Amino acid sequence: MTTTLDLGDLRSHIGRTQTTTDVIHAGPANFLRLAFGRSEPEYREGDVLPPAWLGLYFLPKVPADALRPDGSPRDTGVVPPLALPRRMFAGERVRLHGGVRIGETLRRETRLADLSVKRGGTGTLVFATVTSRVFGPNGLTLEEERRTVFREEVKAGERNQAPRREAPPSDAPWRRSVTPDPVLLFRFSALTFNSHRIHYDRAWAMEVEGYPGLVVHGPLTTTLLIDFARDQNPARRIAAYATQARAPLFDTAPFELRGRPSANGRACELWAVTPEGTIAMSAEVELD
Repeated sequence: MTTTLDLGDLRSHIGRTQTTTDVIHAGPANFLRLAFGRSEPEYREGDVLPPAWLGLYFLPKVPADALRPDGSPRDTGVVPPLALPRRMFAGERVRLHGGVRIGETLRRETRLADLSVKRGGTGTLVFATVTSRVFGPNGLTLEEERRTVFREEVKAGERNQAPRREAPPSDAPWRRSVTPDPVLLFRFSALTFNSHRIHYDRAWAMEVEGYPGLVVHGPLTTTLLIDFARDQNPARRIAAYATQARAPLFDTAPFELRGRPSANGRACELWAVTPEGTIAMSAEVELD
């Protein structure tokens, strides 16, 4: 049965805001460095935080009794509670105005920019767009626009429908294989205080939500792609990036990161590629 939603009521929440602060301690960054097996030295106060690692901070402060059965929060900050139990990362746009440094205190201003309803093959879909501005000691340091999709429950015994599949360009010279094992997914969930069960509870992911295995976090794939761009351009600064999720990745097989520089040399394109050779996530990165 298709869920009925009051679009007028939903859109009345547009403009909701929330302001939070956090201190960029070295601990979370160093734990993610270990989880990713990265070779750089231990992060210390004053070091620049990698551009896609801010998700380690401003974590959701949600008590256990405020979670849905799937482990995700009922109230996601500025997005109102929805009668749709499934949520997935859809993509984001980030512009970096300056480096975030270990030890700084930051302020984040978050706003619900848009809510839209669509009907698809899987039923009712709600797309939420949330914008954030992050301020540090020297003023505005980062702007972000994140998109999340909420959808209906998969009926017992059914499989999650496969999204449209597209192949990435075949001429990408940068390539790296990633093995998304349960340990990596668990560590990322723990570091981001993400209790969504599709990432660590195999029985839930497969039997309740109809996936073939544990689901790789969209923000984890984003972080790997932006780190990949950083590694391929060690003398450049990442000024902005945008990602678009196309299809989920699972812990059932390794996937590949691919990339190539733009023709003018001022940017690069990257893809996370499924084991079947199709796009799971695309990214565009602007370089200084």
